[in-house]
Amino acid sequence: MKTYCLSVDIGASSGRVIAGGLENGKLELVEVHRFGNQIIEKNNHFCWDIESLFKEIIKGIKKCSDFDKKPVSIGIDTWGVDFVLLDGNDQLLTDAIAYRDPRTDGIMEEVTEIFMKERLYLETGIQFQKFNSIYQLAALKKQNPEVLEKAKTFLMIPDYLNFLLTGVKTNEYTNATTTQLINAFTRNWDKEIIDRLGLNFEMFQEVMMPKTVLGNLKEELAEEFGFDMNVVLPATHDTGSAVLSVPQSEDTIYISSGTWSLIGVENYFPICVTKALDYNFTNEGGMDYQFRFLKNIMGLWMIQEVKRNYGNRYSFADLVEMSKGVNGGTAIVNVDDERFLKPENMIEEIQKYCMETNQQVPVEPGEIANCVFENLAASYKNAIAEIEDIFEKEFHSINVIGGGSQNDLLNQLIADTTNKEVFAGPVEATAIGNLIAQLIALGEISDIAEARSIVKQSFEVKKFTRSTVNLQD
Repeated sequence: MKTYCLSVDIGASSGRVIAGGLENGKLELVEVHRFGNQIIEKNNHFCWDIESLFKEIIKGIKKCSDFDKKPVSIGIDTWGVDFVLLDGNDQLLTDAIAYRDPRTDGIMEEVTEIFMKERLYLETGIQFQKFNSIYQLAALKKQNPEVLEKAKTFLMIPDYLNFLLTGVKTNEYTNATTTQLINAFTRNWDKEIIDRLGLNFEMFQEVMMPKTVLGNLKEELAEEFGFDMNVVLPATHDTGSAVLSVPQSEDTIYISSGTWSLIGVENYFPICVTKALDYNFTNEGGMDYQFRFLKNIMGLWMIQEVKRNYGNRYSFADLVEMSKGVNGGTAIVNVDDERFLKPENMIEEIQKYCMETNQQVPVEPGEIANCVFENLAASYKNAIAEIEDIFEKEFHSINVIGGGSQNDLLNQLIADTTNKEVFAGPVEATAIGNLIAQLIALGEISDIAEARSIVKQSFEVKKFTRSTVNLQD
């Protein structure tokens, strides 16, 4: 690679530092560093270990000494909604409390008494989920008002990691939209909503777009690494980065498949109509002012928890194989029920659901796994039907991207359930989209259209049709 960049992609269960650049017209990736991530209990809350995450980023950067060339830039993406607050001395006032923490129980209902649900959706276009940043902030105001009174800076997780690298404070647009505090039409903080909720408008930072070069590393970090580089904003919300790697972009529904499943389409304007509100779709910001019209529904979190509840005795591949041996009788489970957000034991919660609904209770590991996969596919089918209803058109293909695209069983179930062509890949979609933003910012790629053409030539994609599977060239 003549020029390579570092993509730091951190998800709910793991993170990775990937080096990437163009080589003979194709995008080449090299994994530099991989590390785990998990929710920890701290100060009576479920939190992310933000200090540990930053240390892992530093480790990944240091491993670049194994390469002949030093990276010219770095970009960071993570999940959405979560944040930290800093005081006047730029010290942490809060832990990085995770969206699965129960502090927001009942808060969304209280907020929608202050600000009508329909009005909030009309202004922001964001899906109602009890863990959105707006409800986390409202919970903090109710439970710890003294913390908010001291707060001078609001930074989302990737914003804070960028601040540690550069000393620059900003709120990147795609992640900021997940707060439910960004106006969908002005693409900036909605002062009326923030004021009505009694929050300090001054703690929110300037909203900056993907492809913005924040600046260089802090001097002490450049000295520690032995080189400097630009810190560039990708779409710091991981789904915002992931959809940039969708090779089949025309008339295609995407499913960004990981811990969560994000299912939707790209659009050039927000859809804030009543039907979209009723179906609970969101209009999250994308690169170049596009919108990701999507629904955030349950993903592979359930099977991740099932694996953990079995003491990790079975790999994901084992669970898939055991699922294939189950013939019929799968219970109908609403995988998007709030009870599956963070139960004490996912296996027992699935079984309790089946007992409460007078259905056959899955017992064996294969039966549990099959129940998850079958009902995930059914959930996807329902969401796709809602998209087609809103757009009043039929979409003929689905592009599954991200880690979940490796699950051939689930991909085949999606094809069988929806009767649509399913394209699976690329796997490292988020890291690729992160790199795309950096390479466009650096002038290596001209625009998204060229980037997608490069992605299509660079990575293998599998094609699934009803009850058949073959490899696409």
